[in-house]
Amino acid sequence: MKEDKILNLAYGSNLNLEQMAYRCPTAKIYGRGMLLDYQLLFKGREDNAYATIEPKRGSKVPVLVWELQPEDEKALDYYEGYPRFYEKKDVELTLETGEKVTAMVYIMTDEVMDRIQLNLPRQSYLETVKAGYARAGFDKKYIEAALGVSGKGKA
Repeated sequence: MKEDKILNLAYGSNLNLEQMAYRCPTAKIYGRGMLLDYQLLFKGREDNAYATIEPKRGSKVPVLVWELQPEDEKALDYYEGYPRFYEKKDVELTLETGEKVTAMVYIMTDEVMDRIQLNLPRQSYLETVKAGYARAGFDKKYIEAALGVSGKGKA
């Protein structure tokens, strides 16, 4: 019996192909799509926030879907601080090809309260995310919108 594929939905630094090749050498891009009714945000400590998503009706987030091997998922669990910093959730989406898939996504938890405040990311992290967006062909307006909303948390 063939095992089901492990599909992972990436929306932040895991869009960066070089970073994923280093961290998860057997991961392969499975497809691209838009996650509907979610918005991209940056949350964390001041000048050290990370990308996350949260439900928001009418919003959307461009995503890459990776096909992972079990060792890739373990590496991502470690990188994402699962289960304390990010938790996993299965979400459904339709890829650009029209295929409907269910993929696992990492979403920031509210476990550590000082990490979940809206804030801006460190410049190096932001550049990693922007490079991923550029290589995937995604519109950077989603990053700009996330920075606008997240920067308001710095009152």
